[in-house]
Amino acid sequence: MRMTRRALLSIVPAATLSAVAPPQRAWSQAPREATPAEAAEDRATLIGNTVAVLAGTADSNARPEVAAKLAAIASTAKARLTALDGAGSGELFRGLPLGSSDTNLTTSFQYLYEIALATRAPGGAAPSGDTAVQRRVIDGLVRLHDDYYGDQSKGYYGNWFNWEIGISSQLTRTLVLLKDELAAYRPDLTATCVASMDAYLRNGKAGDVDLDSRFHTGANLADITTNRILQGAVLGDEARITKAVADQLTVLATIDPYHLSHNVTDGFYADGSFIQHASVAYTGSYGKGLLTRMVQAIKILEGTGYAQGQDRVGAVRNWVVRGFAPLVFEGWMMEIVKGRGVSRSTTTGYTDVAEVVEAVVDLSGYAAGADATALKGYVKFVRQNSRATLDPARFLSPVSVARYADILADTGIPAKDLNPAGRHVAFNAMDKTVHRRPGYAFALARSSPRISKYEYMNGENLMPWFQGDGAHYLYLSGQDQTQAFGVDYFTTVSPYRLAGVTAPVETRRTVPELYGGLWYDNPEHGFTSSSESQNTYVYFPRGAGGLSGGACLGAYGAAGLVQADDVAYAAQQAGTLPDDFVAYRNARATKSWFMLDDEIVVLAAEVGDPAGRAVTTTIDSRVSRLAQPADTVTLTGRLRNGTPWSGTGTAPLAWLRYADADQDTAVGYVFLEGRRPTVALETVTRSRRAIRVSNPDTMVTKQVFSVSVEQPAGAPTTSMAYALVPNASERQLMAYAGGPVSVLANTARVQAVRHKGLGLIAANVFAPGHHHAGHLSIDGPASVILREGRDGTVSVAVADPTTERDTVSVVIRGRALRAGSVDEGVRVDRLPGGTRIRVATRHSYGRSFTATLL
Repeated sequence: MRMTRRALLSIVPAATLSAVAPPQRAWSQAPREATPAEAAEDRATLIGNTVAVLAGTADSNARPEVAAKLAAIASTAKARLTALDGAGSGELFRGLPLGSSDTNLTTSFQYLYEIALATRAPGGAAPSGDTAVQRRVIDGLVRLHDDYYGDQSKGYYGNWFNWEIGISSQLTRTLVLLKDELAAYRPDLTATCVASMDAYLRNGKAGDVDLDSRFHTGANLADITTNRILQGAVLGDEARITKAVADQLTVLATIDPYHLSHNVTDGFYADGSFIQHASVAYTGSYGKGLLTRMVQAIKILEGTGYAQGQDRVGAVRNWVVRGFAPLVFEGWMMEIVKGRGVSRSTTTGYTDVAEVVEAVVDLSGYAAGADATALKGYVKFVRQNSRATLDPARFLSPVSVARYADILADTGIPAKDLNPAGRHVAFNAMDKTVHRRPGYAFALARSSPRISKYEYMNGENLMPWFQGDGAHYLYLSGQDQTQAFGVDYFTTVSPYRLAGVTAPVETRRTVPELYGGLWYDNPEHGFTSSSESQNTYVYFPRGAGGLSGGACLGAYGAAGLVQADDVAYAAQQAGTLPDDFVAYRNARATKSWFMLDDEIVVLAAEVGDPAGRAVTTTIDSRVSRLAQPADTVTLTGRLRNGTPWSGTGTAPLAWLRYADADQDTAVGYVFLEGRRPTVALETVTRSRRAIRVSNPDTMVTKQVFSVSVEQPAGAPTTSMAYALVPNASERQLMAYAGGPVSVLANTARVQAVRHKGLGLIAANVFAPGHHHAGHLSIDGPASVILREGRDGTVSVAVADPTTERDTVSVVIRGRALRAGSVDEGVRVDRLPGGTRIRVATRHSYGRSFTATLL
């Protein structure tokens, strides 16, 4: 039976579906009812498509550009066969003891898949086409199933993901690749394996997907449903396929936080944000997995009736444009959306983007017209601007390698970013901000009661405590980002001194140090490895501050954050957590970031600690490699009295310039208020294992630069104001004395700046009541940007960073203005001595409303 429109609408609300895929595109024709013969043909097409995706085709594999990929497939299979031959007692593959390690069991299924893959690759080297090897794989499947997997009473130890997704993904693909040989050699095995996979779907319902399960959302749901589509194909189970396709389509829906479907918050939001685990900003990890899986679904369903009536291509293209492209800087995936993945020594940064590129390569083959050209141009742009060489041999599919080569060879497609060179993106639904200009990108991580401060899990990202407290990452053009950020940044920079962070001076202990394991184990109080309590208080605690958000006006932006404790500390203080649970108290600060052209202006007020601890506010931290000579980093500046200054120490600086000759980079720091920053440059050597238990014990040595404001224990709260100036020259920094930027207000109630050259005022208000910033009067918590054009027009952006207000009111004092173009929900009224703008912010989830006034 084909999935009808009525059946789909029973799962996806009509309003949501229409937002994702307009009816005129999504339902160009009514899905047909398939005859048994048509259904069988579709299943055969689905199987053929999948084999082509995984192993390539005769045409793709005959291409010279694909030779390296085929060689990699063959060499991997040979290595796995050698490990199979050398296995010891209790192993299927040498070095992978079985019986108590779910990771080793998953890897063993993966190795069998990799051998099977090589046997199905047309034109590949041995063991391509080797039936005897295929039967060895099948024998291996039998042994794994009979001895370590098939008994569900003994399985399901360790991580739920391995049992419900990881093993199933490897096993299902193997069943697809060896479908014909399984029918001839072990015709019972496929059904037996699928029955076991169903039995392990314990977070589902009756061995199937449960759309109400918190485990069956976003990328996880895409993985599970893809597996079930393929399982239905090899079993000839039409109902299984159509149900899985319908379930999978729900991930295309844009999340509306005010009208949740199945109470699911995981997925893509209207502003391009992506969330997984209910509250983790995760575009660069789970989002990347969802993108890959949905593009693969487009490929495997091509030419079948299962794909009728869908606009997967349009929805996924929007993810790429709105969600992924802003987060990729010169081929590098930004740290703010990688969760615990920031601690990984591999598969991060440039490797992340290589996976995205493969997905875009394939997606471009299904898009039409200008959309296809734009996607192909983006592939070229990333390749042209990345500091890492993208190796297509690492793509999953040989067909993708051939498509990639075709795109690069097409001289009619210009290399072009999907972003303008100057862009500001407020991902307020996930409390992240990206600000881009020619020469740099600035990425900011915030948190709130909606969004987690960080993600720790399974021994990954061991010291994450302040990653959501205004930590920033300033990426400079032309730099190899592995020398600036990535695993070595988190390895060598103190977790208490991440760039942009205000932290108490104390020593915290990691989860393994606190509890002697990878999680807090207390089943009596609801804490197990994947319980909701574990998620809420250990793995990814949310912030307890009530304000995090900001406004966007064209390419300019403002963001604000009230720094507070996390929910774990709040719950501990309320007495709702067990006595042996350890939670840490945070320092306090109210912060704003005003992101302009040449600078990012940062204001902080009420900075301090209610507990009386010493506090460090790190203005910036940067790492550089030790080069010859070792003094490639130079630090120069001026004191407030005009005296030249260089080196390290504490001084009343007016400005400071950091320059790394080895990487040909520079950053300037302008101190807009009279503080005495401390400048440090030290050599740090630490093992990558310090931040992730499974990292290799590789010692990393870096020069670590930091500039900070230190408050001693018991000191009163303070304020500070400074500007980060990417790629700054000394001459440029000297011009800030009495120059373009001035601070209009810097308190815990309102923070505001003016930029004379831009004709711009930006303000964040944190408290109820009327507050003034220049000629703006703002009622209650809000984020506002105003810019006066040379032609006399005035542009205004207004946002509600609390996400809880129904209306926000702003008065512009001066001549009365009239509305030009305004967003829906914006009302403009003339007043004596000014103009009032009223914005209906109810259910806007922090987005900006703009108006042009004349």
